[in-house]
Amino acid sequence: MIFTEISHTRTADEVIHQIEELVLQGVLKPGDRIPGERALSKSLNVSRPVLRDALQKLEARGLLLTRQGEGSVVADVVGTVFQDPIVDLIRKHPKATADYVEFRRQIEGITAEMAAIRATDADRELLTRLINTMAETHELQDFSAEAEVDTEFHQAIGECAHNIVLLHMLRSCYRLLEQGVFINRSRLYSHNGSRNALLAQHKAIYASIMARDPQAARKAAEAHMDFVAEAAREVETIGEREAVSRLRLEQHSTQNKVERAAKAAKAK
Repeated sequence: MIFTEISHTRTADEVIHQIEELVLQGVLKPGDRIPGERALSKSLNVSRPVLRDALQKLEARGLLLTRQGEGSVVADVVGTVFQDPIVDLIRKHPKATADYVEFRRQIEGITAEMAAIRATDADRELLTRLINTMAETHELQDFSAEAEVDTEFHQAIGECAHNIVLLHMLRSCYRLLEQGVFINRSRLYSHNGSRNALLAQHKAIYASIMARDPQAARKAAEAHMDFVAEAAREVETIGEREAVSRLRLEQHSTQNKVERAAKAAKAK
């Protein structure tokens, strides 16, 4: 259990503080279910009325919400970097993607460096599980699953850095990535040679963190983002070429239909 017994003042405020800390530290994530009253009151060693009061206050503040049949779950408290109007503008202007990757290069380097210094044994075990899962999805050639583990791996590195502000900033940044605002990750993974290169880069970041080598971790993370930037440009260029090619093919087909119709009319 991630919840610990409250041994002194068993008040709603103490319960609230413990749940707040778990959310703030990234232990409890959006959508995670809070145990039922009976189990949680026993774990915390508080009365059910005290627990109920705490959960109600957290729900009133928007930190928890109640779902039918599920009880209390952590609300989607991950903020968004940009509001919808600016996101729509970003989608229309390619320079924003380059700026996003440039920003990610710097922040990912810092994060990996900090993770190499601060990662605990539990952090390192989680990273090991994720890199193994990434290798398994790679073998299955499931682009979508591989992209999901990719994001989870980077989020875990953010957790290993043990900086709360950095953690939540990264999560909100990855939210845009998951929504495909900047880069179509499935297309990136299906791009020629990208999958093998990305796996090798993730393994290099992992190895540096496990070796507790901050400079190597930073360089590996920056090299990874350099590759992503170049691959994203190639994917975008290929996409533009394919779009033009489809238009040409469609125009050719239409023109042929017109010419055949004209010949048929003359023949009559």
